[in-house]
Amino acid sequence: MSPEKAGIGAPRSAVEGLSGAPAGVPAGRAVRASAHRSTVGRSDMRIGIIGAGNIGGNLTRRLTALGHQVTVANSRSPETLSALTEETGATAAEAAHAADGAELVVVTVPLKNVPDLPEGFLEGAVPGAVVVDTNNYYPRQRDGRIDAIEDGLPESRWVSAQIGHPVVKAFNGTYAQDLLDRGTEPGTPHRHALPVAGDDPAAKQVVRDLIDALGFDTVDTGTLDDSWRQQPGTPVYGSRGDAEEVRRLLDAAQPERPAEFRA
Repeated sequence: MSPEKAGIGAPRSAVEGLSGAPAGVPAGRAVRASAHRSTVGRSDMRIGIIGAGNIGGNLTRRLTALGHQVTVANSRSPETLSALTEETGATAAEAAHAADGAELVVVTVPLKNVPDLPEGFLEGAVPGAVVVDTNNYYPRQRDGRIDAIEDGLPESRWVSAQIGHPVVKAFNGTYAQDLLDRGTEPGTPHRHALPVAGDDPAAKQVVRDLIDALGFDTVDTGTLDDSWRQQPGTPVYGSRGDAEEVRRLLDAAQPERPAEFRA
């Protein structure tokens, strides 16, 4: 499934809807210690979203509707986000300041642009802020060759090294429109489930709680070293299954990246 067909973490022209870095990978900036506040039952988190494409835009819509204070940025200027901010009540900012004061930051820019994020863009976030990575590696369709990923480094491990901060991988195989249309109450039979990977159990739980509030179950994929199981070309990529189905698809994943998603 190509990103253009799926609308999953895809270039903006696509149809909407769908620490241990190896040699050659920059070490990035200093990593903060984990100190996550409980978010269970909260609807007043300060959230920064960097990237206002399909996923970033719809997360802005849903999270503001839940009552969270959202600041959103794109690669251009805050003024270009006026329609989104007027619709949602979110605040637009430069990418360098979108994370200021944030407890949770979503990085949802094209993978090739991650190294170009402003230096120190996370310095204004609260200590222990959770960073969510929604990215996918599309070497042929968008990103070009990234040697470390071609050599087997999971995509989110690479992102973490670039930004110098632990990340939680989520939303990368989710159709953007589903964020608006498919959320249901907890306990709904066959509730749509999303896979979530990360090294820090507390950070991962923050993200899982947020996804639950958005209307979806979650399945723990494991650490970032296991996050390849939800990369493009794996069975779970683009799944709309429930938790049982998502677990089955994760178990069926093979480590070899399909040719469509190799340079």
